[in-house]
Amino acid sequence: MELTAVHIPGPNHDIEKACRIVAETISLVGKSVKPGITTIELDKIAEDNILSRNGRPAFKGYKVGSLEFKHSLCISVNEEVVHGVPGTRVLKEGEIVSIDCGVEYNGWFGDSAYTFPVGTIDKSVQDLLIATQDSLDLGVQQAKSKNKVYDIARAVQTHVEKHGYSVVRQLVGHGIGKHLHEDPAIPNFVPALLQRSYYPNDKLRKGQAIAIEPMVNLGTYSVKTLSDGWTVVTADKKPSAHFEHTVLIEDDGPVILTLMD
Repeated sequence: MELTAVHIPGPNHDIEKACRIVAETISLVGKSVKPGITTIELDKIAEDNILSRNGRPAFKGYKVGSLEFKHSLCISVNEEVVHGVPGTRVLKEGEIVSIDCGVEYNGWFGDSAYTFPVGTIDKSVQDLLIATQDSLDLGVQQAKSKNKVYDIARAVQTHVEKHGYSVVRQLVGHGIGKHLHEDPAIPNFVPALLQRSYYPNDKLRKGQAIAIEPMVNLGTYSVKTLSDGWTVVTADKKPSAHFEHTVLIEDDGPVILTLMD
């Protein structure tokens, strides 16, 4: 799908700026993804860039109960699905690494993720990355006013499962704007009947911003959270890919606010 970043006038101007900082940061970090670099070094690159653009790292200081995230990026390697904590881990040839970045600018938020190969990776894993990114594109195509949440979910799930992969059920996308996480929830699967109260099939509205983020596993969709309270990993230890865009809903189609140049 060929879409270009555009200027958003009026009240959405600051969310556009937040999203541009996010996209620039992920692009910058991606250029440093290589064997031998540590995840905390990548986090420092991101934080320095965000601050230099007068943004605030949205994830740093984020609290869930008594837990507080202390870094600017979520960096998840191989079987780590999301919420990986930067540290002394050294990236190795053949791994994959998901860079998830959120930024606040003047009270508005942007959020995006991209999974990068570390050097040369196995074809099976490369195919996983391609299918996941394609599923995001297909989901984004459904993000237009008068469509519903499940139109996005169905597009993602159908593509992923057609290629033999699985969509994570325990984690979903979300609305975004004046808060990092807002309603509606944006699942990457059409929920079973008994789950639909948790993930309502809301109608999408013009001017609404949402974060669509397929999390796709090579093996089972089952995941678990490590003892750090943050890092979510696949239950079978097989690789997982994660791609995400912040998208503005318009009558004539979606506007991706976090496209990288």
